[in-house]
Amino acid sequence: MTASSPHSPAALLARDLRHGFAGSDVLHGVSLEVRSGEVVAVTGPSGSGKSTLLHLLGGLDTPQSGEVWWAGERVDTLSTQARAGRRAGRVGLVFQHHYLLEDLTVAQNVQVPALLAGQDGAARAHDLLARVGLAERGRDLPGVLSGGERQRVAVARALATRPAVVLADEPTGSLDRANAERVAALLLDLARQEGAGVLLVTHDDRVAARADRALHLLDGRIGEAVGL
Repeated sequence: MTASSPHSPAALLARDLRHGFAGSDVLHGVSLEVRSGEVVAVTGPSGSGKSTLLHLLGGLDTPQSGEVWWAGERVDTLSTQARAGRRAGRVGLVFQHHYLLEDLTVAQNVQVPALLAGQDGAARAHDLLARVGLAERGRDLPGVLSGGERQRVAVARALATRPAVVLADEPTGSLDRANAERVAALLLDLARQEGAGVLLVTHDDRVAARADRALHLLDGRIGEAVGL
């Protein structure tokens, strides 16, 4: 039987995460919580452990110690295969680079997470594309889209299964300022409308300022950000 969180389930909960590589510690007891409908930004310099943290929170790697919970279920103790199964339906991922499948149409790309979770997802994909302003591009291949349009498709794809958690890793880092602001606003507004808990890693103070809270990761330790 899977353990349940002793508290009211948060969308995302991490307790005392510790992790390192080749004898070098990267994270030193990181704890955080993201409630449903809440957007939390994580800032910090390169090498501070942001990517490692995101991989652990997304179940892409297993912490050396500590706990990760998605919507009240502890997942760090699950097998890699079991975590992947849970992630398909509960976690949406947005990366700096969109990673769209070039041989699939835009609508099919958005539909992929639903199919992996055993759902059809066609109607949901159509609805999400309309909400990101790309209703007329569903039959196009990604190669004809601009960078900003591709990232908007990636945002729609992340929400395809109505996930409890959305993890975004520098989702605006490869865009110009105008497109970065549009994509950030779109991601945060849609996730809030959907009631997902969002954790957003960013170097952009303008993007971080849109969040409900901002945390700062430095030397593997996390605290409240100031000055945003």
